[in-house]
Formats: sequence, C-alpha cells, structure tokens
Amino acid sequence: MSQFQTPPASLTEAIPHPEGVSNDEFRAALSRLAAGVVLVTAHEPPMSADGPRGEDAGMTATAFMSVSLEPPLVLVSVREGSRMDDLLAEQPLWAASLLTESQRHIAGRFAMKGRISDRLLFEDIPYRRGEVSGAPLVGGSLATLECRTEQRVEAGDHTLVIGRVLAAELPSAEGGPLMYYKGRYRLLGQG
Repeated sequence: MSQFQTPPASLTEAIPHPEGVSNDEFRAALSRLAAGVVLVTAHEPPMSADGPRGEDAGMTATAFMSVSLEPPLVLVSVREGSRMDDLLAEQPLWAASLLTESQRHIAGRFAMKGRISDRLLFEDIPYRRGEVSGAPLVGGSLATLECRTEQRVEAGDHTLVIGRVLAAELPSAEGGPLMYYKGRYRLLGQG
C-alpha cells in the first residue's frame, strides 16, 4: 500500500495493542515477508524399553533461519504449548527438511489444525531416519539438517528453539524451494 492510498477498513478499525499495532496489522505486514518452508521433525522415544514404541512428530515451519556459522546454529519458532514445543522441551535432538516446490502437499498436511495423528501423517511420505537425531528426514527435500537444541527462548506466544547443526545433507538438486508469501505456498518467482 503506498502512502497515498487509504488503508482498508479492516486495518483502520483494528483494535491496537498498547504499543499501537493490532494483530491484523501485524499479520498483514509480515505476510509480505517471503519465507522458505521446512518440515521440522523429532522422534519421541518410548517411555520404557518394554512399553509402546516411540512416535515421530512433525510440524511445518516458515519461521526458520540460520543464526551462526561458528558454531553452525539455526532457529525455529514453535507455538508455545504445541505438541512440538512440548516434545522439543524433552527431546533435544530434532531435524529440519527444507521442502521443494513439489512438496507443497507435505507442508499443508503438517500445518493442518485439528489434524490426524502424526503416525498417519508420515505413512505415505518417503523419509529415512537421521543417523544423528533419529528424526524423519524427508526424501527429495533440498537439504536436511540434524540438530541438537542449544537454547530455548520464550518469546510471546512462541518458543524460539536454537539448535546446533550436527549433520547436513543435500538429498536433491531438483526443483526450487517451496515459499510462503501472503498466506499461501508459492514457487520462487511466482507473484
């Protein structure tokens, strides 16, 4: 929106926080920031050796970034109190698969609210288990990273999980990255 256009009624009628920006204004502004899409995964170990087997968990993330080269650190933002937040509070090993434009269905599947169990979500997705993290690594993704949590920072209604990258692979050179922009999955170069 240029400085000469009148903002839509939905933005002018929004109730601001004490600091002056409303949730709607914040979402609208940040939806213009294009982000890569990753699937963050972790393996929940069994409760006991003779109990039921452990389970895999996954979540789609667009708030994922490189933090440091020395040491190699990445950051992912997870909703406070979510299944992944709870799991990563207990399980320090996790992974991230950087999704390709042809893996939009995977991103959508793991982003659903009220979704089916994680076990069923992984059922027909090609993956292998990471040697370092034990977490699922999506086959055909642009890159996979296996990480160990170094730090957790509470930030509003999210937890920022900073992980040291223990292993990195480039399983696929095919296709471009899956992007998220203006509330939709996009292909690089698509408006």
